[in-house]
Formats: sequence, C-alpha cells, structure tokens
Amino acid sequence: MKKLIFVSILFFQFCAFSQEDAWVYLTDKEDVASSIANPITILTQKAINRKTKHGVSIDARDVPVNESYISLLKNESGISVLAKSKWFNAVHVRGTEIDIKNLLTNPDLAFIDHIDFADKSLNSSKTSKINKVKSKFHLENSFVDFTYGDTQNQIDMINLDDLHVTDYTGEGVTIGVIDASFTNVNTMGAFQRIRDNGNLLGGYDFVNRTADVYAYDPRPANISHGTQVLSTMAGFIQNNYVGTAPDASYYLFRTEDDGSENPVEESYWVEAAERADSLGVDIINTSLGYLDFDNSRYNYTASNMDGNTAFITKGANIAFQKGLLLVTSAGNSGASGVGAPADSEFVFSIGAVNSSGNYASFSSVGSAIQPSLKPDVVAQGQLPYMINANNTIVQNNGTSFSSPIMAGAVACLMQALPNKTNAEIMQLLRESASQFSTPDYQLGYGIPDFQAALNTALSINDVEEGFSFLLYPNPSKSLVYFKYPLNLSEVKVTLYNIIGKQVKTLLVSKNNNVMDISLLSKGIYIARIESENSSISLKLIKD
Repeated sequence: MKKLIFVSILFFQFCAFSQEDAWVYLTDKEDVASSIANPITILTQKAINRKTKHGVSIDARDVPVNESYISLLKNESGISVLAKSKWFNAVHVRGTEIDIKNLLTNPDLAFIDHIDFADKSLNSSKTSKINKVKSKFHLENSFVDFTYGDTQNQIDMINLDDLHVTDYTGEGVTIGVIDASFTNVNTMGAFQRIRDNGNLLGGYDFVNRTADVYAYDPRPANISHGTQVLSTMAGFIQNNYVGTAPDASYYLFRTEDDGSENPVEESYWVEAAERADSLGVDIINTSLGYLDFDNSRYNYTASNMDGNTAFITKGANIAFQKGLLLVTSAGNSGASGVGAPADSEFVFSIGAVNSSGNYASFSSVGSAIQPSLKPDVVAQGQLPYMINANNTIVQNNGTSFSSPIMAGAVACLMQALPNKTNAEIMQLLRESASQFSTPDYQLGYGIPDFQAALNTALSINDVEEGFSFLLYPNPSKSLVYFKYPLNLSEVKVTLYNIIGKQVKTLLVSKNNNVMDISLLSKGIYIARIESENSSISLKLIKD
C-alpha cells in the first residue's frame, strides 16, 4: 500500500512538472494613442491626479492588453492563460513545453513577440538551482493568544505617535495590500472603524478570479495572513489596539496561493500592482517574497537578486516609475538573503528587530548583489502585536509584520507631506534612521524617526523657497538619478568630496539625468546644484 501511494505521488509530480509556466510577450496594443489622449478611459481620476502631481507621464504601459489576443491564446490547444500584465504587455501561460513553443510557429499568433519560460534552462543552456529555503511563512505559523495587547512599543519605536497626536493618521492616503487571504476583514470588529468610515474600498482575488476578496478561507482560518498584516495598519479596538494608519483607505488584493509556490504568483502580483495604479493607490504593502518554488527548475539564484531579474521585481520597478511607493518585507531567511521584490533599489524593503530595537535573527540580510543597501530600514518584527481572523489580539514573528507597520506609518507621513514624491519620502526616512551614517546589511539604515523626517522635510521646504531638487537613490553604489522642477530646461550638478575637491560635473536635462559614480571611493560627497537663479547643496553617500 505504501509503495502504491509513493508511485502515485511520483506520477502526480511528473504530471504537475510536465506543465511549464511562461510569459508570452506581445507586440502591440489596441488604440494606444486615443487611450493616452483620453486617460479617463483607462485610469481613475485619482490615479490621473496622482500622476499629474508627481510629474509621472501616462504612457503605453497604462493601456490594457489587447483582449482579442488573449482570447486567441486561450483557444490554443493545451494552453491556459493565468494572468496578464499591461505594463509588460504580456500574459502568463501554462502548458507543456511543446505546446508553448508551438505558439511561436502559429501564423495566426503573429502578435507574439517572444516567450520567456520560468524554467530558464528552456530559454538557454544554463540551469540555476539553489537549496530549498523555508516557506515565506515559516516563522509565521506559531501564535501566542492574548486577550489584551498594546501597540505602543511598535509605534513609539519609530516615533509615529507624534504624528498621530497632530492628526496625521493616514487620512486621504490609499494603501493597496497585496497578500494571501483576508478572512473576516469584512465582518470582524477590529476593522469596524475603516468600514464605518468608508475606507475599506474592496479589492480582488487574482488567484480565484473573483471580486469577493474575502471568500478564500485558509485552514485554520485564524492564520489568515492578510488579515493579520492589515491589522497592523488598519486595526482599531478602543483602548486596546491602534494600527499605524487607522484612517487610511485600503484596497485588498489576493495574489498569493498559500497552498503552493509557483511563478504565476509573481504575475498575479504585477496584475494587482497595475490595478492599484489604475485605482490611484498611493502605497503598496507586500508582505511576500519569492526566491524558490515547488518546482526547483524555476528557482532564482542568489545572484538573480540583483534588482532587475525577477519578474515581480521588474514589475515593482515600473510601479515606482508610475509614482507608487512600495513597502516590502525583506524576508525571513536570515543569512540566505533577501527575496524578490525586496531586492529592487526602488522598493522600500523592511527588516525586523525585537522590542528593544535589536536585530531579529530571522530577518533577511542584504548583500553587495543588490544595487542599493538592503534592507532599507527596520521596524519591530519580532513579537509585534496584531489581530487574527478571530478578532483576537496576538503576537507573531516575521518581516511580514514589520513591513505593514512601516507602510501605515509611511501613509501618515505622506498625509503630512502630500507634495513629496515616493523617492523623496523614502529618502527622508533613510536619513532619519538610527544608523544612517553607518549602515549595514542587517538593519540597513536602522530604525527611522518619523517626526524627525517630517521636521527635516518642513525645514527643507523653508530653505528651498520653491527650488525643489531630488537625487536618488542615496546612498548609491553606481547610478544617481536627478529630478528637478519642470520649469527648468537644465541645471548644473557639481560633485565635491569631503575636503572640497571637485570630482565630477554634469549638465542635467530631461534627456540626461543620470550620473555614474561607480568609480568613486566610498564616502560622503556634496552635490552642488545650480540653475540660472537658484542653487542648493545636498549630501550624497557613495556605498
């Protein structure tokens, strides 16, 4: 009997792994020019307003995938279409290797540009295998139940209470939560406040393709990951519990199938990010990370965590360009390193500390492979308080919770500084953090101080008198990007080392806004930015 069961398991695995996952990239879209000329046909007014405020252009990536192409692909023998991405103009398909490759030879599918298999060995002769690491939830399945809890420490640690006192509680800011499940969010008492205030805006389950984002019910139900994540931001129990952004608005998106690990979840995530962008979301929290999969042929290697290889990371990079601020858990893999999309330099990656502010041993560490220092900052991720799907206050471990604690706090700062861009907000928080001058791969720049970040921003506004200039990422290992007021045609940037010696100069324009500092020595530099009528000096750190 045992032998029969074993053979059955092998047969099941063979059948499952004979099915391949791939991204099919398309050549064009429908009505691109007219859609861009009439953006209200493809975006909400809130999304248009956010892009306009931050100088983000509406382009072909905002136009939906051609649905007639998708219909033709769905009709192909052996092909299942599981997800689509307007940013990449691609669809995620599943089928046998032969059936997928046959798509390229079908003359009726001339709209296919190229195909990228999740198993990279099918694209080239190279194979990539790494040792299996623990599940992304491996430290998040043990619960300690309390009848009373207090979020005071996890809020005090980042000095967020001062912002709350001055009525910056996330009001007017919209957060998209991309996660695994949201059991009972639409009924339980901890979220009564956001429901009564009209701040629970709905969402979508991309795994089951249903607008009922609350329907999926994990077993046991109280481990509902998304419910707990959301509670650290939006939870409110009078006199017992206050999340970091109790008055923000929330969209909920399920992209994680916690019964398996497959690259299609990356595609679901990109779809959710695209929808969040279209809906005018300001911040995305992602308490998920990807490095390896049930089928080891799909695994990413450590060297792939370079900020521009994983599909989800490339999607996150576009989301940043679209003006979204992405807050992501660094991961729970300790020395095994960060996963995707936390490896992106354009993602605010959050590590974990304990209640005393010391490094939590499970928190993923960064490395020189990432294009910028990871994690960016940290918050309490070892035994913070949250609320489970039974409406019970509990404690738990994981960067899955330090990330939303930070995301809610970011919403409060964004409310206080509505004209700051995603890059500016992230940089203010890095500079406010406890070890900004001496960062490392465990804590990044350390524990941010939200009141200090707000004070710095207000003082900068007073000094600049309308001359707003941004350089990012800062610190940087190689490339530094510059952004400046739209009314200027160009500005001059001169870089000086700490003893005042000029080391680089650049005339920055709309078509030339990048400086390469990869050959400079590590240390602190001063960037002097000059226009015809104004000037400002900013500190730049070379990693």
